[in-house]
Amino acid sequence: MKITAPLPQDHVRIELQEGEAMHVLHPKAIVAFQGSPNHREDKVMDLSNAYRKKKWVRSKLTGPSEAVLGLPADCSLTVVDIEADSDLLFNFRHVLFYTDGLQMKSRIQKIKTAWITREWVRMRFTGPGKLGLVTSGALASMPLSPDVPTFAEAGSLVAYPEKASVQLSVYGNTLASQHMGVQWQLSGSGPILVQCGAVDNGLSDHLKGDGFVKRLLRELLPFGSVYIK
Repeated sequence: MKITAPLPQDHVRIELQEGEAMHVLHPKAIVAFQGSPNHREDKVMDLSNAYRKKKWVRSKLTGPSEAVLGLPADCSLTVVDIEADSDLLFNFRHVLFYTDGLQMKSRIQKIKTAWITREWVRMRFTGPGKLGLVTSGALASMPLSPDVPTFAEAGSLVAYPEKASVQLSVYGNTLASQHMGVQWQLSGSGPILVQCGAVDNGLSDHLKGDGFVKRLLRELLPFGSVYIK
């Protein structure tokens, strides 16, 4: 399999050889396909447990063939190698495709956590195989420590180890905790994956020349970013 994502990353080109196959979870992302018509097979995907009442259509592409997948604006594609012993739990919405042979299992999140983050289920993939992830901005990896906590913005955390200790938190002094979003506090071993797209609208406003007083009030007042536009 050959995967090419030229810059700017507005599309990805995938070449499959004889005997290779992949599953595309967003079939409408396939903007061009070259190969025998019967080398694309769409099926209704019905996941177990929490997903058993929801259905998605996925496309299975087999080689020899070539496909071009369009990517959303301002997003990046990262291909992650999944080993047989991988225990990473992924936010399913970031998965664009995965290679044939990968196994996925759903993991139900704690009610308290799911209520706040609205992530009821995360997916665990076991390999070997490859996983195509679409993220806002680049994808960064950070190792966890069993002794020193790592904090990650809830909306930016793409994947974390299943055996990691995870809880919702904020950190820093009073001013910091008042205006930051919900954070995941993690400890353990293994990497976490975070998307690095800008989550601070204030930075965008600053670059656009937004007024100094407005920016100051948004940062200093509790919930200032909500009430001051």
